[in-house]
Amino acid sequence: MTTIRIFKHYIPTPFLLLGLLEVVLLIIAFHIGVELRFLDATPAVREHVQPLFPKSITFGLVVVVTMIGLGLYQRSLREGMEAMTLRLGASFLVSIVPLTLLYYLFPGLYLGRGALFMALLVALPLLLALRFYFFRIVDQDLLKRRVLVLGAGEKASMISRLRRQTDRRGFRVVGYVHMPGDQDLADEDRVEQEKVISLGMPLPDYVRKMQVDEIVLAVDDRRNAMPVDEILDCKMDGVEVCDLLSFFEREAGKVLLDILQPSWMFLSDGFDQGVLRSFSKRAFDVVFALALLPVLLPLMALVMLAVYLEDPRAGSILFSQVRVGLNNHPFTIYKFRSMTVTAEEDGVARWASKNDARITRVGSIIRKGRLDELPQIFNVLRGDMSFVGPRPERPEFVSQLEETIPYYRERHRVKPGLTGWAQIRYQYGSSERDAFEKLQYDLYYVKNHGVFLDLLILLTTAEVVLWGKGAR
Repeated sequence: MTTIRIFKHYIPTPFLLLGLLEVVLLIIAFHIGVELRFLDATPAVREHVQPLFPKSITFGLVVVVTMIGLGLYQRSLREGMEAMTLRLGASFLVSIVPLTLLYYLFPGLYLGRGALFMALLVALPLLLALRFYFFRIVDQDLLKRRVLVLGAGEKASMISRLRRQTDRRGFRVVGYVHMPGDQDLADEDRVEQEKVISLGMPLPDYVRKMQVDEIVLAVDDRRNAMPVDEILDCKMDGVEVCDLLSFFEREAGKVLLDILQPSWMFLSDGFDQGVLRSFSKRAFDVVFALALLPVLLPLMALVMLAVYLEDPRAGSILFSQVRVGLNNHPFTIYKFRSMTVTAEEDGVARWASKNDARITRVGSIIRKGRLDELPQIFNVLRGDMSFVGPRPERPEFVSQLEETIPYYRERHRVKPGLTGWAQIRYQYGSSERDAFEKLQYDLYYVKNHGVFLDLLILLTTAEVVLWGKGAR
């Protein structure tokens, strides 16, 4: 599966094509729905709903954007058709909200509830049929990049961590070539032994014979172990060559800490902190926050009332805490109280755990929908935070993690966010190991962040909130 890089972020080409095809199907479904709805209508009524084309394009784009938000274009999607139907149905229901708003702002796009319902009804089986055949085709080896891994030791074994079929939608490993610099591993840590090969011929000849599309350099010790001239021949023949870090960045959307070297960070593209980027991000945060405030203030009032009514004697509805922000500068974060007032009366900082006894009944509800974090919109307006970025951690945890996890300090090169790449790609973190895993996604964001990736993360956050992923 080939990928296309849009504003530094990798998008699988088949999924991009799927989105375009679904926009076309939704436009077709819209026109069919209108015909069915006004089948017996008079010419005057039919004339009244014209022109249809701008309305159908708006309908198709809004529904597809909603589907993106509910995770229907994730390459790792591995749900059956029943779950896919539920997600599509949820997307259709949610899309009614932005469509209604657009109809209010632009009355010329308005069509009517009956025609809209018929369009969605027609679209559902069309999209389900397309997705049924799409996932059958995209999982076929014929469409995957054929990858030859130079190395069969510790580094190469990391590719074996991508075990699930959804993890390998983009590639198929032709084989692992054992190299002189490889380390010997225990049986359980080795690469798939049935795929460890001996070339028996020059590398360019083997690559042509096996129709290899890409060579991944994964030798444990490259000194005197790399067939440089032969790799160069393959490159000149049009075969892609990349290192293991770049391979994982593209396929898994993260930066592998296990093998990360400073040289890769300052030689690879990315990690830009330009003035234009900072200005555009700040402008987006302020405009978006001011636009959301009228909608969020009534919701915030209801949450405040619920927190107060559960325990009127607690005395505190809001909860403040010091967190680490941009360039390791501390700031005060605000949340609705979701734990008992005695949660940390001993002064010891603790991660929230699963079924944490400190969480109140109201707290368990508002944490699932991330409603406890609504006051942080004022942190965004103040400039302490952004809508998108790594989650801000407490100074106590940061000091501990910087000592044990390499490059942890680099996550603070951008403002912390209400949501982020790590939050939508990894579960809720409550341990040092979780912090290690999330940092790999945070570094991907720090390296590749931009308006496009920010919008994609904001859209996908809807799935995390609606399905309660990672909430504790």
